[in-house]
Amino acid sequence: MIVISVEKYLPFWNELDESMKKLLDGAVKEIHIEKGTVISDGQTKCTGLIIVIKGQLRAYLMSEEGREITLYRLKDGDMCLFTASCMMNGIRFDVTVEAAADTQAYLIPAEAYKKVSEKSAAAANYTGSVMASRFSDVMWLVDQLINKKLDSRLAALLIEESGLAGGNVLTVTHEELGNHLGSVREVITRMLRYFQSEGIVRLTRGRIEITDFEKLKQIAS
Repeated sequence: MIVISVEKYLPFWNELDESMKKLLDGAVKEIHIEKGTVISDGQTKCTGLIIVIKGQLRAYLMSEEGREITLYRLKDGDMCLFTASCMMNGIRFDVTVEAAADTQAYLIPAEAYKKVSEKSAAAANYTGSVMASRFSDVMWLVDQLINKKLDSRLAALLIEESGLAGGNVLTVTHEELGNHLGSVREVITRMLRYFQSEGIVRLTRGRIEITDFEKLKQIAS
């Protein structure tokens, strides 16, 4: 079990009075979320705010045909607001949040965080800045969908995945890549085979090895 004080993840902590600090300390829980667990689907109860200590969460939309597209991913130190959508009056999103890897996190119940935000301008401002950042991520995605071809988006995603993996060998599946990009596995496979024919990647069972980062960056840009 990882034990880290929640203070580290709340920039406004020092601006809270003692009663607010005590409220959060008494409410926060450290949780473990197994990979593949759906935390929120936009329809379930308001879980609360989740702060990632170690691991990764993925927020995505699903079409009526069952096709997924990733809105953004949350990594160490990031806060997830969509799991506490009941705090955001008049704003409703059918966003699914799941663990993309085994994740250690803090859970702050929505009611406790809401009380703190109502009494602390610093907490409210921080929540607003997080929401603005997520909105910016979504608008960037919309721009990508409208203005960039799939090969560019796939190249950029492979570069991002290599950063997460810490190397040039990726264990992500073609279907998972398709889910991130709002495409289907067959299309991603064809595109990866084209990349392989250009000497950019090497495909083996269950693995994608990036062999030419420079060409990949050129395609991504």
